[in-house]
Amino acid sequence: MGNFKVTVRDILKRKLFKGATLITGEKGVDREIKWTHILEMEAFDSFINGGELILTTGSNMPLDSKDGISKLKKLIELEVAGLCMELGTHVQEIEPAIIEFANHHDFPIIIFPDVVKFVDITQDLHTIIINSHHEQLKHLHDLSNAFNELSLEPNGILKILKKLYESFHLNVLLISDDKQLFYYPLKNKDQAESILSLINEKREVEPYHEVFLHGDYYTAFPIKGLGSSWGDLYIQQRSGELDEFAFSIVDRATLAIAQIMLRNKTIEERKQNQEENLVQQLLHGEEYESTAALKFLPAPAENLYYRLIMIENSSYRKEIRDEDWEEIKLQQSIILRSIFKRYNFFPAISITKNNIAVIASYYKSSYATSDTNTFTLITEAIKNSHKDNIFRGKDCYIGVSSLQKDYSKLSKCYDEASAVLAIQKMDILDILFFEDIGIYRLLINLPKHELEAYVSDYLGPLLDHQQQTKNDLLQTLAVYLETMGSKKETSERLSIVRQTLYHRLEKIEELMGEDFMNPTNRQAIELAIGAYAFLSNTNKIN
Repeated sequence: MGNFKVTVRDILKRKLFKGATLITGEKGVDREIKWTHILEMEAFDSFINGGELILTTGSNMPLDSKDGISKLKKLIELEVAGLCMELGTHVQEIEPAIIEFANHHDFPIIIFPDVVKFVDITQDLHTIIINSHHEQLKHLHDLSNAFNELSLEPNGILKILKKLYESFHLNVLLISDDKQLFYYPLKNKDQAESILSLINEKREVEPYHEVFLHGDYYTAFPIKGLGSSWGDLYIQQRSGELDEFAFSIVDRATLAIAQIMLRNKTIEERKQNQEENLVQQLLHGEEYESTAALKFLPAPAENLYYRLIMIENSSYRKEIRDEDWEEIKLQQSIILRSIFKRYNFFPAISITKNNIAVIASYYKSSYATSDTNTFTLITEAIKNSHKDNIFRGKDCYIGVSSLQKDYSKLSKCYDEASAVLAIQKMDILDILFFEDIGIYRLLINLPKHELEAYVSDYLGPLLDHQQQTKNDLLQTLAVYLETMGSKKETSERLSIVRQTLYHRLEKIEELMGEDFMNPTNRQAIELAIGAYAFLSNTNKIN
């Protein structure tokens, strides 16, 4: 990368500095000068942005005495590039303590022994600074065009990495969301593969961040697309050692790489119709060609498992035009596939306007912990996904089936995940997995009239009394059963005094029979309470 900075070293070579002398800060001559500023006022803090070369006659800067140290210290704290002082008018010579302090901080002080025209210096330096900016912008424009052209060529990602290496002379590598590895120079293969093994599989869309890998510091830049992270670009340099121009170059490179990835993902998603047909056949128990299935599903293996995830978007606009829907469906598939691949799943996806089905297959290690944690993370990632007019994760209901191995069980998984969605929409339980559905696994499959008859048999007198008196004895009974008959805990949960609870329990016993807490009756009543809640919420959503 060309050096577009204007430094203290550069300006000392200028004609106007021919008679000037650098008396301190030889180690600081590579400080960048972003602007020049003539400073003669007493209070100057608010006029300094950092990076300025200060010109002064010393009227406000008594560098001929130790009193000037406080002023010099303030300039250093404000990250001024250096100080030029004209001797004679206000300051005859520089105090040795000032020189020692400036050298200690590698702060350049340049003196002019004779009167100089500061206006000539500012015009000259501003001209070279502006010209440097123009050259920098031109170089950035040329690089951006080069990245875009390379993105259209075969092996475009590797060629872009090579171009970055030529710009920075720093090792670069890219790890995609599905763990594909690209790196340059090619001789660093072993190091790149070692770094790949260290990368955490959980990757969020975030700004650049610094990581320590394989004994070196890297700055990681996300490859962003459609609101998701498609990978990370790693440059072997600490973030604090990369300037704004370097960040601008990387931004252009990551954008060009994202365009390549988007095209690749789009090509992949064009196969979606075949995949969607296969998934639908599996969900509805229809016959399918096993050879065709292997295009989209991993071959059965001893350690291969899957769950079915059903996603329903409650706020989706069903009236969308067919020509728009095809593009929306494509982008939804890209978003979801990226999330599942990030967690090492092999997703087969079917997307309709009513719902989305994802067969999420994965290889389970013998030492792996429960997969529910990973599926919970995936659900959170889906909920947090947002792309205007494409996908709003926070509006989705998500249900997850039981864990299976045999693809022939997918129609069963479809019923299970659908049952979870139904329970979620009824707002009865806050669940995600079918194994947490409890008694509703039975209730959801029973005819409505049978449930109503069952509720009437076991809760009829209580419900009739409640309707006549408006006293919520059902809630008291439910809490009393949940607390295993603990009067203390029941009164605390209902926020009522113990005496009030006794009166309610007496009334419940009168209506339900004094043996209502016997094990058999109690189980039947608890099931009836669940059935009543299920029926009530079913009526709300119908």
